[in-house]
Amino acid sequence: MAQNRGGPFLILAILLGLEAAAVVFLYLNQQSAANVTTRQTRPVVVAATDQPFGTKLDRNMLKVVNYPKDSVPANAYSSLDSVVGQTTKIFLASKEPVLASKLSTIGGGLSMMVRRDMRASSVTVNLVSSVSGFVVPGDKVDVLVTIDQTAQQQIATTKTILQNIEVLAAGVKTEQRDQENKPNTDLQTITLLVDPTAAERMALAMHEGKIHLTLRNPEDSDSSSVKPLDTRELLGGVPVASAPRRSAPAREKIVYRDRDVPVQPAAPAEPYKVTVIKKGKDQTTQPASDKK
Repeated sequence: MAQNRGGPFLILAILLGLEAAAVVFLYLNQQSAANVTTRQTRPVVVAATDQPFGTKLDRNMLKVVNYPKDSVPANAYSSLDSVVGQTTKIFLASKEPVLASKLSTIGGGLSMMVRRDMRASSVTVNLVSSVSGFVVPGDKVDVLVTIDQTAQQQIATTKTILQNIEVLAAGVKTEQRDQENKPNTDLQTITLLVDPTAAERMALAMHEGKIHLTLRNPEDSDSSSVKPLDTRELLGGVPVASAPRRSAPAREKIVYRDRDVPVQPAAPAEPYKVTVIKKGKDQTTQPASDKK
């Protein structure tokens, strides 16, 4: 009877032993697999999300993943601290490895997007003149200026001053209204990539008139010849001819009266001589009255 009572405990002990052995076996297998994985992979810093060029990286934009040892790119980073604070020189896609050749420690932000021999120039326009705010970085636009009057004519004129210009940045500009504490978000600041000459034209256009932008198709890069348009042409009238150039007034001819004419001293008279023929010979003498 005692032997029968000990049977269940024996069976329970055997089961517990088998379970413990299984747990130990699985644990050892996992450790072995982890060791093999560690030996075969390396940590690599990658972009957590898409990062445009000119972005200053922080920890939230990055993550570390394990790459196969034989597939780790050259100049890859294994630590976030080695990357944080640097700026992207190109576009980084999500999960793309961050390499030394894709980063810059000099500058950051918009300045990294300005190519050599080019300039970033900003213009403030309202939402209507900027295609209702649909202008975004990467688009191409034409720049028009409208001037109320010029030196040649006292009517408004619109002219296309720049064509096929790349947009670097676009954002809403908030300003306060006159006497109200309400934000005015009808203004937008557009930053364009231009050469130094075009930057001067934009500055002068903003000073003299109002800037308008027209959005181009991404595949349209041709520059067309567009002549200026004034108010009379817009209304169907005859275009105003440029005012004739004034010629310098003719110089008046000055006539002097006798008393105004400076008197030139008279040339001294040549002394006269007397010829005397005496004994067949000529002899020229000066009169006695003229001799001194």
